[in-house]
Amino acid sequence: MEKFSGLIGVDLGATNVRSARIENGSIIHLESAPILNTTEPNDLIHQLITQLEKVVTSETKSIGIGVPSVVDPVRGIVYDVQNIPSWKEVPLASMLSDLFGISVYINNDANCFALGEKYFGAGRNVNSMVGLILGTGFGSGLILNGKLYSGAHCGAGEVGMLPYKDSILEHYCSGQFFERHYSEKGPEVYQKALKGDTESLRLFAEFGTHVGEGIKAVLYAYDPDLIVLGGSISSALHLFENSMLEAIQDFAYTNVMQTLRIEVSQVEHAGVLGAAALALDATLTTS
Repeated sequence: MEKFSGLIGVDLGATNVRSARIENGSIIHLESAPILNTTEPNDLIHQLITQLEKVVTSETKSIGIGVPSVVDPVRGIVYDVQNIPSWKEVPLASMLSDLFGISVYINNDANCFALGEKYFGAGRNVNSMVGLILGTGFGSGLILNGKLYSGAHCGAGEVGMLPYKDSILEHYCSGQFFERHYSEKGPEVYQKALKGDTESLRLFAEFGTHVGEGIKAVLYAYDPDLIVLGGSISSALHLFENSMLEAIQDFAYTNVMQTLRIEVSQVEHAGVLGAAALALDATLTTS
């Protein structure tokens, strides 16, 4: 794991920003804080810099950052971050590289999650894998032929944006499902379901049916060996697994169903680790 030393990973999530120093493949120093509620883009940049200053050392080789938006990974520009409305076009990589004097890599957070699983989790030694995030959104990162595939504009794998029913898959396969269709917050439904509340259990069963339809879209598009579920809702899989699996039983290619693996991520802070691994992945891609 020496190649995973001297790396910094940053997960700029929907509600929190986490930065960590990676040594020998393990997180040895993690900083985490809620994202500032501000309309000033520079406030958030300053928050990130302040956090990074706590984990960057003289031995740091690179910084990798996962952002929940479409980015330009070549130029390191972040565009239209949904949970940070003030970030419309931010040349984040060059700003941080100039400040810290080291290489900075930027990519989509779902892609970083997939890289985290590729290098540290269930995706090791797997040729094709999809990291599917079930959380505030429904995003995915793609490992194809052993490498991260981002697409021409870092938009590959955005299955959540596919048309579905009266809107898009993301509205049915994420925490948005409970609020949009039943005016309930996902964590509250979860707690009631754990206590055996019949209606809450029914909502999770319905949710699983929608997730199954989303997984079928992934299967038709990418035909992976493995799908790894991440995000906050993945920990509730036991509440919707049966309906999810039932929904994919009509997948057209039955031989695929015999070998397909669907697993829940067991990697803590996979997005942070995957962001740190962006430097290594960039080396492999250009070598």
